[in-house]
Amino acid sequence: MKHPEQMPSMVYADRSGEIYDLPDLAMAGRSGRLMHPVELRDLVPMPEGSELFALPGTMPVGWDQDVDDMIVLDRDPAGDGGRIRAVAAFMSPAYTQTAIAAFYREEVPERPLPLFSYTAVGWWNGRFWVAGFRSDPDQRQDFSNFNPEVVRRNTLRRLKQDRSNRLIQHLGRCSLTYGCPAAKNLFMGRWEAPLPTSPVCNARCLGCLSLQPEDGPPATQERITFTPSPQEVAGVAVPHLKKAEKAVVSFGQGCEGEPLLQEDVLQTSIRLMRQAVKRGTVNLNSNAGRPDTVSRLIEAGLDSMRISLNSTRDEYYAAYYRPVDYNFQDVLESWKIMKKAGRFVSLNLFVLPGLTDEMAEIDRLSQLIELNGLDLIQLRNHNIDPDWYLDSIGYEYSGTRTGVQGMVKILKKRFPALRFGYFNPWLNTGNKR
Repeated sequence: MKHPEQMPSMVYADRSGEIYDLPDLAMAGRSGRLMHPVELRDLVPMPEGSELFALPGTMPVGWDQDVDDMIVLDRDPAGDGGRIRAVAAFMSPAYTQTAIAAFYREEVPERPLPLFSYTAVGWWNGRFWVAGFRSDPDQRQDFSNFNPEVVRRNTLRRLKQDRSNRLIQHLGRCSLTYGCPAAKNLFMGRWEAPLPTSPVCNARCLGCLSLQPEDGPPATQERITFTPSPQEVAGVAVPHLKKAEKAVVSFGQGCEGEPLLQEDVLQTSIRLMRQAVKRGTVNLNSNAGRPDTVSRLIEAGLDSMRISLNSTRDEYYAAYYRPVDYNFQDVLESWKIMKKAGRFVSLNLFVLPGLTDEMAEIDRLSQLIELNGLDLIQLRNHNIDPDWYLDSIGYEYSGTRTGVQGMVKILKKRFPALRFGYFNPWLNTGNKR
């Protein structure tokens, strides 16, 4: 069943963390700061491998369909009357949210929620339903593709084989401790493999996954503490490019800073890769703040670049990324340079319903696509506390919202060749150059 036949019930967590549904109220969603009913066409069964979170310091909001109003609950209506919390879903990769979980706070929390996306979730017909859609059919990070024991065995074997390669040892921890799907796929010898290289960054992103101040949200993973040598990078990349199905290797991971700050390492690494093997795709995930470095990486053999954006509006971009030695114009110049060189460019678009799907955002994005060209938009859920984020960037509602799927339809109509997805694609460009 693709969509529910009727609106799912609101769910909430009691003070012990047990999750219940409340049939008297329907689930609600949220776009920006606006609470609203969720459309049935925006709901899908919660994907395998997703997680449910009880959100501290929040109260759940449900939709009373009889009076068409949003209801805030602060006490358990079915239990002992104790305090309750809102519940959100963290969806599996390849799914993009269409509504944030609806919750209310009486006061500003001392610390933001951890860096996850918080998707609206409800209960109907014996299962959880989430406000989202599958945005990429690629199964490279599907839960069913990872047998924990096989991943563990393969990881330990490679760690034993490459004891002197610090990058392999780092990625082994990513696989075994943090459960990184990209690291797991490296050790499974398939698809896209990560190549973290930079312990430093030239941005101070609000939602940085690997480095946060004491009063910020908890970082979800530790940042790499060393810069691997080109030989260590090639030692990871070359075997993968030679043997993996639809092989992609990517600089720029959640466990590092900005890879463009390691220009010499990246240049030499790419040259070593391409001296050894022509097949597969060499990709860079980046804030794209150094156009000159991007030009030199193209000369070395870079195939594709994914540029991370929270917004195409300068003020929101700067407020989120807080760049140190670059600005949004530098990002656009890197984008332009890649396309002029005939390389593949993706946007890693951080999706937050209510901001990303505003017409002001869509029109500005359309202008940039018309100006520079674009191959793919990766629809990535923004892992951040929505209240903290919107307050921190000084967000103000600017007008019509289309919904996330409506945004995709508009952009597809305006740019028929533009692709949408979730992952960096395998391009098979190596044999063409």
